[in-house]
Amino acid sequence: MNKTTRTTVTSPITGDQYVRIDHASGLTIYVSEMEGFSTTEALFAAKYGSINTQFKTVHDTDYCMVPEGIAHFLEHKLFENEDCDVFSLYAKTGASANAYTSFEKTAYLFTCSDNYQASLEILLSFVQNPYFTPESVAKEQGIIGQEIRMTNDDPGWRVFFNMLKGLYHSHPVKIDIAGTEESIAEITDDLLYRCYHTFYNLHNMVLSIAGNCKADEVLEIADRLLKPCEDLELEMVFPEEPMSVVSAETIDYAPVGAPIFHLGIKCSPKSGYENLKAEMEAYVAMQILSNASSPLYQSLLEDGLVNDTFSSSIFNGNGYFCIIFDGESEDARTVRTRICDTIRKAQETGLDAELFDEVRKSAYGGMALDMSYVSSAANLMMNAHLNGVKPFDLLEIISKMTLEDVNNFLRNEIDPELSTLSVVMNPSADTGKEPKTNE
Repeated sequence: MNKTTRTTVTSPITGDQYVRIDHASGLTIYVSEMEGFSTTEALFAAKYGSINTQFKTVHDTDYCMVPEGIAHFLEHKLFENEDCDVFSLYAKTGASANAYTSFEKTAYLFTCSDNYQASLEILLSFVQNPYFTPESVAKEQGIIGQEIRMTNDDPGWRVFFNMLKGLYHSHPVKIDIAGTEESIAEITDDLLYRCYHTFYNLHNMVLSIAGNCKADEVLEIADRLLKPCEDLELEMVFPEEPMSVVSAETIDYAPVGAPIFHLGIKCSPKSGYENLKAEMEAYVAMQILSNASSPLYQSLLEDGLVNDTFSSSIFNGNGYFCIIFDGESEDARTVRTRICDTIRKAQETGLDAELFDEVRKSAYGGMALDMSYVSSAANLMMNAHLNGVKPFDLLEIISKMTLEDVNNFLRNEIDPELSTLSVVMNPSADTGKEPKTNE
């Protein structure tokens, strides 16, 4: 049996600390003891999200393919056990509990102001004790089917996934996290148990807890409740994804007050530390080019092409990386042209050095401040572990970043030709132009 090891890690930049525990059970635990705080937040997460539909373990001879949406379905079902609903257990401790499934992870969490040990015992207990029956699965299929129909009616959801479908040929990131009504109809209790025992293996999970807590107390509870398990040497595979985009433009229709758009630019995916570094370089570049004080934003605003909903973001993960501009516009095609022209000009001339310093310092200050909040600290440790990096890597990257780094990313990684414009508008607002496509 493996031994439990414990390490205290201190940021050389801010002096913040966390304790990393590599538990004998196979679980990695992070604890941030934050003096002066009365609240505690804990997250128990599996590296398992909607994109993980093909996998194999050391015991499998070939890859297993499961229905889209099963990770989200499993998250819903895990809150029910044979005796009662988990939320009723949390109600007795006074904790606020929740869970969510994203593209790459499923997390179960609680926040509380006292007696965190009792809530932590609930968290570790119910996540390790699945209970599925054919009857409960059939009931959940109806509930999640209704949820899928509701999100399909959400213009904001549709404009985002239409963009992903325009960018990605094969990667499952283009599939709705909840799946489809057809895919969830294929889910059985046996499939749920298989996915549970594969992905909810403690070697594929992390426990992150921050705030009014003590590492010794967390370790005592972990020693009592964690169930040691075999490392399944889990492998996940994704279809080969070309760098080309599927279509240059997608128009969809819904009853919206104003047309909404997402412009996505496809970049080459990275992993681990390089992914985090590229994400931060992309973030700084986009802030310089498109934040509220940028010439691009001001000109778009003055010409009535956008309003204060305009923003940019980075969307990246295992096998995907894109830059997104979004907002409301009556003429999204012109907005697209302006954005792409601005990027091309910046690639030629380089980014402004003074603006780089301002954005980098602002980003650094915001990240350092975030680490002083309980929820941010807990999420930082969880996300870093699941992404294959260390919690303090983010500050290190931004502190060492140079203008040359950002300019190199802008020139070498961003190609406006690899873009998709997704628009959702009222049918009466259509310009009558045919959507453009790239074959």
